[in-house]
Amino acid sequence: MTQRASRATSSPDRYGTVARWIHWVSVVLILAMMATGNRAASSADPDTSLLLLRLHVPVGLLVFALTLGRIVWWWRFDTKPAAIPMPGWQARAAHAVHVLFYVVILGMGASGVGMLVLSGAGNVILGGATSALPDFWTVAPRTPHGLGARAMAALIVFHVGAALYHHVVLRDGLLRRMG
Repeated sequence: MTQRASRATSSPDRYGTVARWIHWVSVVLILAMMATGNRAASSADPDTSLLLLRLHVPVGLLVFALTLGRIVWWWRFDTKPAAIPMPGWQARAAHAVHVLFYVVILGMGASGVGMLVLSGAGNVILGGATSALPDFWTVAPRTPHGLGARAMAALIVFHVGAALYHHVVLRDGLLRRMG
């Protein structure tokens, strides 16, 4: 039992399987959501937008749930591995990026649900109603949802760049902890 639990939870030098699983599944789902959301927003064909949103919304709800699960996992069941030595500004920047990921993901989930509720699109997207999609730009949560998408893209670029810098330039083993 102890051996099995130690694989699920993190060690001082490596993230456990639960944390790694949540991380990498979230990565794939967030990239899929960015692709479907951007394509749905830019599509001139309402049928294409509807099809993409029928993928985007449930995946968004799943990412929201995974993020809440990840927060509970860190809070109640696991501890993060020991920090790799780095300059203080880098440690603060890494911490800020991780906190911002949580804030943006939770904010995107809240604004997405807000758009569904306030626009009446929930029945069309999730319920299979045959009416047309509403103009999402007329509901207040649309603006923060779009800003959140841009913030998410910037955070991803910054996060991947920092991970590659640690892996390729510094060769400090940081990336292997999550691999």
